[in-house]
Amino acid sequence: MSLPVVAIVGRPNVGKSSLFNTISGRRTSIVEPTPGVTRDRVSAVCDIDEAYFELVDTGGHGIVDRDDLSADVERQIRFAIDQATLILFVVDAREGINPLDRSTAELLRTRAEYVRLVANKVDEPHLEAAVGEFAKLGYGEPISVSALNGSGKWALLETIRGAVAGLSEERPADPVMKIALVGKRNAGKSTFINALAGEPRVIVSEIPGTTRDSIDVRFEKDGRTLVAIDTAGVRKKAKIADDIEFFAYSRALDSIQRADVVLLLIDATEPVGQVDKRLALTISQEYKPCILVINKWDLAKDRTSTEKFGEYLGKVLPAMDYAPAAFTSALDSRNIDSTIDLASALSKQARTRVSTGTLNQALQEALAAHPPSAKKGRAAKFFYATQIAVQPPTILLFVNDPELVTQEYERFLLNRFRERLPFGEVPIRLAYRRRRERVPASAPRSRMRRGSKR
Repeated sequence: MSLPVVAIVGRPNVGKSSLFNTISGRRTSIVEPTPGVTRDRVSAVCDIDEAYFELVDTGGHGIVDRDDLSADVERQIRFAIDQATLILFVVDAREGINPLDRSTAELLRTRAEYVRLVANKVDEPHLEAAVGEFAKLGYGEPISVSALNGSGKWALLETIRGAVAGLSEERPADPVMKIALVGKRNAGKSTFINALAGEPRVIVSEIPGTTRDSIDVRFEKDGRTLVAIDTAGVRKKAKIADDIEFFAYSRALDSIQRADVVLLLIDATEPVGQVDKRLALTISQEYKPCILVINKWDLAKDRTSTEKFGEYLGKVLPAMDYAPAAFTSALDSRNIDSTIDLASALSKQARTRVSTGTLNQALQEALAAHPPSAKKGRAAKFFYATQIAVQPPTILLFVNDPELVTQEYERFLLNRFRERLPFGEVPIRLAYRRRRERVPASAPRSRMRRGSKR
């Protein structure tokens, strides 16, 4: 279902991202005083009294980007303008009309009937009188708001609702799966996202660190709604240069936590490095299903085979020994669809429940094949198991003493469960509960209870 689009447009540093977060009610866009933080189109599905719309934040019009991405930023702004049902033209009440405000006004002139002027940063009463000058831009009297303290918010929301009401009263379908794309810088995440979206949804550049926000891109596949989350490229902690990179890195970690399946993109042309290993460990610790996406395979396939590269991954990423690998070339969309199909299969595995009988049969077979070794003169004794949760599949094991279960034996159990149970390619969480061994009723008592008669 196509939603009406409300686009936030303006020059750098007028508070577009703060306004985006205020309207959406959640902290989605990075807010930082450095001009040009937002580059891509950041979006969120919102509703006002069940009138649904897609809210889009854009980069600053006229920014001189330090990485020479100005043309790409402007292209993303134009995409948003062309698609918009309502355009919120944001200006800064504290600074008055700026030459870039006039430039933005001209940019929007061909879609003037869809534009509503918004004067942001009206944080103090005396600024209210100053906003009238913005009418000179040709879009009428502005709506006065303060993203900082929330004043004027309800008038703005009412304006938005008036523009989108009747266009989409039906709640959009919840995505059946959220897929986070993570990896080191320049692994090809944004190219992969654009291949999924079927359009240049995010900026692709050879310059590392192009993406800063975590960007949710909704797309349809086989009649189902899915969300792909493009994240900022991660690099070594010691090389995180500024607050923008820090927030971008934090958003990447948040994206792992809210994803159903994580695609760890690995550049096939480079050795697996510390960043790849750290991300793999994080994904494993979060118990997230993961696909090792070996991207740019078209540039490496003549030097090795998928089998040899798979063996290499097993050695350098032992925390991901259960994760399947997909060999892709995002640039020409090769194996993109099959990777998403594989992600769907992993998501289904992570939601699977097995009967207690099936689970205990697998446990007994494992115990028979390799009983626990003694630790400090005592061995762990397993009584039975039951599955208590999904996403991840969580198995509760009743034992005589959880401290007797060694890490080596836990790994053995996990491997046997993956072989015997229908979630062989996703992480499994094992939990333990102490249980005393019951004494049979026919067993002789070592002593009589106090007060009993002989």
